[in-house]
Amino acid sequence: MSKPTSQKAKVHCIVNGEPAILWAYPMERLLDVLRDQLQLTGTKEGCGEGECGACSVFINGQIVNSCLVPMAQVEGASIKTIEGVADADQLHAVQQAFIEYGGAQCGICTPGMVLAAVDLLERNPNPSETDIRTGLAGNLCRCTGYMKIFESVVHACGKQIDA
Repeated sequence: MSKPTSQKAKVHCIVNGEPAILWAYPMERLLDVLRDQLQLTGTKEGCGEGECGACSVFINGQIVNSCLVPMAQVEGASIKTIEGVADADQLHAVQQAFIEYGGAQCGICTPGMVLAAVDLLERNPNPSETDIRTGLAGNLCRCTGYMKIFESVVHACGKQIDA
């Protein structure tokens, strides 16, 4: 990381439902602040270029790649990370399905895949298999051919997979 030319600034936001005051350089990546300042290490860095989806978070309800978001853009924003998806002591249905059906593999892509699936189900509670594939399209997995991930999302939707 090159030496910043500006001063750190105070950034007010909401992270996983809790008010947060962060100190960051205006062009510092949200990904780095989440991981380094807040210790929210569930959000992963895969490519650092916005191509893989591993760093996905919600900002004001929209899924974004946090490696592309400078801190100057999150003042007053509501941010939800993978750590904020579960409801108290109960995993989100997508998280539970990833565990039960083997969608969580090496773990690098899992947070982004889960958030993409959560986003899809919030917009479309009864997606078709094509909708699921489209909803996951911005996320890359380096482990497999995506079948376990796809099956996990299908099961989270309450659908059965034709064998």
